[in-house]
Amino acid sequence: MKVEVYNIEGQPTGKQVELPDSIFAAPIHRHAVYLVVKAQLANRRQGTHATKNRAKVRGGGRKPWRQKGRGVARAGSIRSPLWVGGGRVFGPQPRDYSQKVNKKVKKLARRSLLTARLKENRLTVIEDFTIESGKTRDMAAILQNFEINGEKVLFLLKDYDAMVLRAGRNIPNVDIMQAATVSAYDLIRCKRLFLQEGAIENLKEVLA
Repeated sequence: MKVEVYNIEGQPTGKQVELPDSIFAAPIHRHAVYLVVKAQLANRRQGTHATKNRAKVRGGGRKPWRQKGRGVARAGSIRSPLWVGGGRVFGPQPRDYSQKVNKKVKKLARRSLLTARLKENRLTVIEDFTIESGKTRDMAAILQNFEINGEKVLFLLKDYDAMVLRAGRNIPNVDIMQAATVSAYDLIRCKRLFLQEGAIENLKEVLA
């Protein structure tokens, strides 16, 4: 499949590039996308939450009153879960939330999302560029050339470019990363996807 290549001024260069059908015309597997995104979000959780049960709450070692004769309910500790300031029953405890997803499923999810972005006309192939000044205003000018107004934007670069990252890191809703390391969660969050022409070969190597 051939698509138009644009420059950073937002104008077509008259050049077309071939997108491999195995990546950009693949079947869309929604369940694979669901599994990968769910696992990635779960792996971000620290799992350090904890509550104290009646054994861990300070105090409560003495029986507050005698068992019988007062006409009130019997009680063995002021740290019972029934009391104010008592322990909590079945509260959250530290645990590992990480989930494992096979590499083939991860690749399948990324191919599905790249195909979906292309079908939705949300993918734009842009010629390889850099921002030598590293200024935010230069990156903002590129976004303005493509009429981006507050949308979530993702730039996939061929290689690591510190100047491009510096220029875009202070702009809200703009993510910049290498194409070889992009995840399904990054792809599903963006509304507009800009792919450097040279990054197509990187995607071929990773997702073929």
